[in-house]
Amino acid sequence: MENISEKEYYKTTTDSPIGKITLGSDGKNLVGLWIDGQRFFEESVPKKMLVNDDLNIFACIKEWLSRYFDGKKPLISELPLSPIGSEFQKTVWKMLTEIPYGNTITYGELAQKIAKNRGIKSMSAQAVGGAVGRNPISIIIPCHRVIGANGNLTGFSGGIAKKLLLLQHEGVNTKQFYNPDGNVKQSV
Repeated sequence: MENISEKEYYKTTTDSPIGKITLGSDGKNLVGLWIDGQRFFEESVPKKMLVNDDLNIFACIKEWLSRYFDGKKPLISELPLSPIGSEFQKTVWKMLTEIPYGNTITYGELAQKIAKNRGIKSMSAQAVGGAVGRNPISIIIPCHRVIGANGNLTGFSGGIAKKLLLLQHEGVNTKQFYNPDGNVKQSV
């Protein structure tokens, strides 16, 4: 098994309706997608990424994002994803990929699903929230679809405004949610 710190990692950028996006890859798989200004930006990659705008994986991701932002519903399974994190984080991120387009789930509901899958009585919603917040492949692994209890729009490392934009783009009625940032306009 290859040591991840011995691999080379590459990055490129692309523009999107929600701002500049940086893509990270190990040459074959997507390891990161970060929205400009996002917390934990490139943190999961174990070494400095080299700029390479010509990788096939980047062309595939850009095409997927183009379809997504054009209102199509491209499948996550079309892409080779390899997020870097702990086994627990990877379990949470895998569960995120199962949230249907245009739907939301609470951190508590997600914690209950993980507990059930693991055959345990309960799981901490805070632990799940920590893993969701460190998702290194935003948008594609849809952490924006996770909301707090009672519809609280919280916990998106790209910011509440971008979370709202993504949810609205997917047709979610965001007026049903509590917006902790009164400066962010909720439409739709």
